[in-house]
Amino acid sequence: MRIIVSGGGTGGHIYPAITLINNIKKLVPNAEFLYVGTKKGLEADIIPREQIPFVTLDISGFERHLTMKNFVVAGKALKAVMKARSIVKNFKPDVAIGTGGYVCGPILMAASLMGIPALIQEQNAIPGVTNKILARFVDKIAVGYKRALSYFPENKVVFTGNPIRDDILLSTRNEGLMEFSLDTTKKTILVSGGSRGAHSINKAMLEVHKHFANNYRVQIMHVTGKNEYDFVKNGLADLGVNLDKVDNLAVYPYLYDMPKALAATDIAVFRAGATSLAELTARGVPAVLIPYPFAAENHQEFNARELEKNGAAKVILNRELTGEKLINVLEEMLASENRLQEMVEASRNMGKPSAALAIAEMVVDLAKKTNY
Repeated sequence: MRIIVSGGGTGGHIYPAITLINNIKKLVPNAEFLYVGTKKGLEADIIPREQIPFVTLDISGFERHLTMKNFVVAGKALKAVMKARSIVKNFKPDVAIGTGGYVCGPILMAASLMGIPALIQEQNAIPGVTNKILARFVDKIAVGYKRALSYFPENKVVFTGNPIRDDILLSTRNEGLMEFSLDTTKKTILVSGGSRGAHSINKAMLEVHKHFANNYRVQIMHVTGKNEYDFVKNGLADLGVNLDKVDNLAVYPYLYDMPKALAATDIAVFRAGATSLAELTARGVPAVLIPYPFAAENHQEFNARELEKNGAAKVILNRELTGEKLINVLEEMLASENRLQEMVEASRNMGKPSAALAIAEMVVDLAKKTNY
């Protein structure tokens, strides 16, 4: 079986694609893959390190209003469509998969027009423009949220949940506690604004750290992002918080073992990217979600509201975020063990730990149409 995979720009498009590739390999060990991305996206670094064959298209998104840049982008898009057709023709895939980002548009369009079965995986509660267009041409659409079902043709769309890495589920709580030298008697709060950090969250966390310093109930693991690390360390010093003398606060620029960190977590303070939320719900972790306000179609807020509606999370909008508000929400969650356990169950009930395998099976079924 030969499979062409495309998705790029952010980890939210790339890591689900890698997870799908790994799950397809479980079903078809000799499957061959070609990944199509962009030179400037994170995929140009991540995919080659995964030893997956990789080619690029030169394409970017249109501005949301009329500008001269859009004419340049339109020219690139036409060239990308021509190159995409050439890539598909040369690779001769049995099936094509798109996990989001502008780059998957030309590839899946070319594959569909050449009669190759295609599937798109929509991670967010509100679909992006590219996937809404591709929905007319592809054979199957796997969505991460029930809310997204209504945006796609009923005969094509399936609610599967979002794919998550195997090691998210394999890591145990004890392994996580030992890995980070955490106190087994305290509640662990994990804070992260993503790999690059989130300034608004980091700023609010300065007051949170001061409030919980040396607290006997709580320990905090705060991932600042590499560019924000000094801001947080200096900010805490200005508030008189000496991390060397506080035993329940830890600040990291980056965590290389997020699966173990999640395994030890009782409450998460996160943005609301689809992949992160899939991992939280697969493990049943209650969350305080602060959606990134500039996400396309405001999809992060819609993602977050789905968890809030189901009782799995509290939502604070970025414009309303302050240290005091975050402290109040965390204290409210910590005040009742029964209420926190209800949130754990609500989160776990939303989780779809077998989503990747379910989508992989759909891909294999599609490939059978070409008699691979």
